[in-house]
Amino acid sequence: MTPLSPPRLPASAPLQIAIDGPAGAGKSTVARQVARALGLTYIDTGAMYRALAWVVLARGVAPDDEAAVCRLAQTVAVHLETRGGDTQVYADGQDVTPFIRTPEISNLTSPLSAIPCVRARMVALQQAMAARQGVVMEGRDIGTVVLPDAPIKVFLTASLARRAERRLLELEERGTLRPLDELTREIAARDARDGGRDIAPMRPAPGAVILDSDTLTVGDVVARILQLAREVDPVSPASAARAPQERGV
Repeated sequence: MTPLSPPRLPASAPLQIAIDGPAGAGKSTVARQVARALGLTYIDTGAMYRALAWVVLARGVAPDDEAAVCRLAQTVAVHLETRGGDTQVYADGQDVTPFIRTPEISNLTSPLSAIPCVRARMVALQQAMAARQGVVMEGRDIGTVVLPDAPIKVFLTASLARRAERRLLELEERGTLRPLDELTREIAARDARDGGRDIAPMRPAPGAVILDSDTLTVGDVVARILQLAREVDPVSPASAARAPQERGV
């Protein structure tokens, strides 16, 4: 684990917590719980890219037509809303939350997110969100690109086998059955694309705390991040106590 001694933020600055890591590491689960415990806004940046991928398919734009994708990215309005602890994803006013977790969208999202104009547009939207309010933002380049000055940066990782098992369970809960070996290959390919791309490759940010969720529960990871938050911007014991103690990430 990399030690972190974050600076104390000015009282007026919104608290920013950046959580990065590969697919299936448990970022979303952890980020939601940290945001709830601290009363911050949870931002799932991956969902924003997925929403764009859905719009690309819905409007019949060729994913390999970079110019057309860029034009679309500059005009489509993507935003997130939190309701009752759940995040709703909107694209041009339409709730696309039920449609963006399919294998087709997953496979399209990674190559689209490597297009420079797409990343520039999404990063601008994400930075604007963080400037307005305290956030827990998760993705693959939050600490390195989107919020490089965030006082709390975490890189959450896990073994490929463990991540594939988690993805299998997630899909089964949604009523989708997929072979484990197929999911493992897809996640490995996603890791290679995200870590090897020229624009904003996935990697731990300088000074990030690296947490391996193979050996930690959700509660362990959340508690560690809340500890970091107290060092930067002390919260009440009651807020910290809301961090749930659950099974593995």
